[in-house]
Amino acid sequence: MDNIPDIVDLVLWFLAALSVLTWTIMFVKAYVFWRITQENRRTLHLLTQAATVNDLQKTIANSRGSLASLTVAGIDEVNALDSRSLVSLDAKDKREMVFHALRQQIHIEKTQLENGLAVLASVGSTSPFIGLFGTVWGIMHALQSISSSGSAGLDVVAGPIGEALIATAMGIAAAIPAVLAYNYFLRKVHLAVTAMEHYADRFMHLVIKSGQGGL
Repeated sequence: MDNIPDIVDLVLWFLAALSVLTWTIMFVKAYVFWRITQENRRTLHLLTQAATVNDLQKTIANSRGSLASLTVAGIDEVNALDSRSLVSLDAKDKREMVFHALRQQIHIEKTQLENGLAVLASVGSTSPFIGLFGTVWGIMHALQSISSSGSAGLDVVAGPIGEALIATAMGIAAAIPAVLAYNYFLRKVHLAVTAMEHYADRFMHLVIKSGQGGL
């Protein structure tokens, strides 16, 4: 690859770095979603076993995961309603306040789950064009070299142009995993948000059944 100009070498190294970044994000996100899934199963079990919000509050303290954070946010709001004098608010208004706290926490959890997806989307959409830029630059350099040498034989043309096309192949190789990972994890985020919304409904049912905070 000695005939490839320095700019093409930089493109190849840059694409290699993007590929490493993509796979790193993929492994990290896969672990994060696996861990959250395990922790959420435990939280869901605790909710199922709890008879009142107080029971849930006692068992949720050491839990982690998105559903545990959602539970803590809901319990904090219920306790706040219990401790404040809100005689002007009826039960419907208080329930809306708890729902608002839950929705805010769902938004926070969704934002955290989406971390890294923008990078995957950017790599998937730009890598082929970066590779194409390297190829065009390499071909231009190869044609200039051929013109200077005055020889246009197949053996002279094929080598430099073939080497320049490696940049395009690298761009595609970096883009495909990024696009597939982005689509996969985006669906995982949507499913996680749906699970949190369903959990919020079940939590509100427990709150109403407990009769805390005047709900």
